[in-house]
Order: sequence, then structure tokens, then C-alpha cells
Amino acid sequence: MAKVKSSTSAPGSSSLDPTDIIVPDDEVDYQTASPDNASETGSSSYSLSSSVVNYTYENGRRYHAYREGAYFAPNDEQEQARMDLLQHIIRIVLKGDLFLAPIGPNPERVLDLGTGTGIWAINMADEFPKATVTGIDLSPIQSNWIPPNCYFQVDDFESPWDFWDFKKPFDFIHAGNLAGSVKDVPNLLQRAKDTLRPGGWFEFVDFAPEPFADDDTLNDAKYFREWSKLCDEASIKFGKRMNVTSFYKQWMIDAGYKDVNEVVHKVPVGRWPKDPKLKELGEYFRLEVLESLEAYSFALMTRVLGWSIEEVQAFLTELRSEINNRKLHIYSKLYIVYGRKPETGEN
Repeated sequence: MAKVKSSTSAPGSSSLDPTDIIVPDDEVDYQTASPDNASETGSSSYSLSSSVVNYTYENGRRYHAYREGAYFAPNDEQEQARMDLLQHIIRIVLKGDLFLAPIGPNPERVLDLGTGTGIWAINMADEFPKATVTGIDLSPIQSNWIPPNCYFQVDDFESPWDFWDFKKPFDFIHAGNLAGSVKDVPNLLQRAKDTLRPGGWFEFVDFAPEPFADDDTLNDAKYFREWSKLCDEASIKFGKRMNVTSFYKQWMIDAGYKDVNEVVHKVPVGRWPKDPKLKELGEYFRLEVLESLEAYSFALMTRVLGWSIEEVQAFLTELRSEINNRKLHIYSKLYIVYGRKPETGEN
């Protein structure tokens, strides 16, 4: 079964096997880079009750109102821009593809869990105009300008799945960037499998929330390593662990999926690689990581770990310096894990 690829190729894409060593640029200008801010994105596509848009504001950031406190990251324009940038980075890594699962050329029903701004669902609906693509999220932050075959629903995908029209099962369920959003991943996988048609596919796409390096410069990323540990500790206490990407494959196998595949890509943080395409990719990812610091840290470190906002800001200042330091050859790992629901009668 051949994989259908996106017709829009991403510029500057570069394939990198997870066993490959990223070669640093010996001639790189080690002047500290400066962070940029992305632009504002779209708005809601719903007629909404006040309970859904009566947002909570904390430490200068805006958080979702529906099921308040169920997710620790903000939903404001700054976060929406970060999510769109992250999706752009993923498409560069995947050479323009929206997914890796071999779903075939004619999926009828597609579900996007934790759709965020809806950018993946919108692109998927454009790519497959005969498919019905539904995105679900706690926040109504999706664009009003959407394809006619794309729909969004404000709800919690961890609640019982009785709020959609499930008379017809889904051909493909996409779960992008959900690390830290799910209380019980094995239960989610089972629920998704029950909702897929026989032979339908489920796919995770997620970054591991920890730094890596192929040399000893990781030892100098003290704040980056500590931040990863603190976020993991806080997310465990919160009840939705962030550092779970390496478990996805086994969880899918345990849930009864077939043909489970795990693809891992190294993604550099910053312009330190010698390869010009990886250098460009690394700059995009550096900007995204800088934007993610407040999003992941504010609620977890103040609400869960009991830090003051001043303590968090002081810590993040040191962390930003490490991220902008081109002498540190840091990268992250992007996991794409997909599997198939067994056909009827298949062992």
C-alpha cells in the first residue's frame, strides 16, 4: 500500500537518519542569536457560548475556559503563532508530507485530536477535498477561513467519545503534539482503535521534550537539561506527563495495533549545523523552542512546583542564553509513530 504524499513540498527539507551525526559548522559565527516573535493567527470558527470564550488570564498569558485547568499551555495569539511555526517545522522535516501512515488515496473520514489552530486539519482538508476532516480542541482558536469539508468541535477528547456522529468510523486519526495533553495514553489508543474502521490508521507526531547532542556540549546545557527534568516532574504531578514519546510504539503494540512503525528525526536547535538545510531548519526550531519556554513553564512551574513567576523568569533568562549559544550542538528528536487497526478476522 503506497503512502500518499502532500503535493506541496517544503523548501529546505533535509533527511536525517536518527543514527546520523549532525556535523557542526566550524566556521559558524558564535555571536549570540536573538529571539523573534511570530505573528498573530486566526480566530474562532464557531458560534460560541460565553463559557467557552470566558478565558482565564495568568502571568500575562491567556488560557482556555472550557474544562479549565485540563491543559497547562496558553491559547493566546502568541501560542497560536508558535503552534503554526511548529507545524511548519514538522512539514519541513517530513519533506512536505502531512503524515507518514499509508492511509491510501481516498480517506473518507479524518479526525485530528488536539487540533490547536486547526492548521493541520485545514491542510488535510485541502489535500483531500472528498474527505471529511474534523478537528477537536479545548479552545475555539481556529480560523474562520476553512475548506467546506473541514469542521471543528470544542470538546475534550479525553471525555467519552459520544459527542460526534460515529455512525461511520474514521479512516485516519491524527494526534499531533499531544505530549503533556493526555492523562492515559493507552486508554486513548484503545478508544481510537474502537473508533477506526478495520484497517484504519492512527498516527502520533511529537517532539521529545529533552535536549540531545552527539558530543560533550550537552554537558554545558545545564539549564536546558534541568528545564527538561523540571517540566517532566511537574507534568507527572499534573497528571499528564510530557516525556512519553519513546513509549508510543510499545503502547500501540500493546493496544493491538498492527504494522506499528516508529520514525525518529533529529532536529537541531539553532544554526550550528554545517549542512545549510539543517542550519535553516535549526533556526526555525530555535525560534519555536524560545517561544515554547513560557508556554510550557509558566503554569507547570508556578501552579505545580510552587515557583514564583520571578523565579521562573530568572531561570528562563539563563535557559534562553543556552538556546542562543551556537557553541552548544543541541538537537531534539521528532517521533512519528503510526499503526493500523486489524482487519476483521485478522489475528
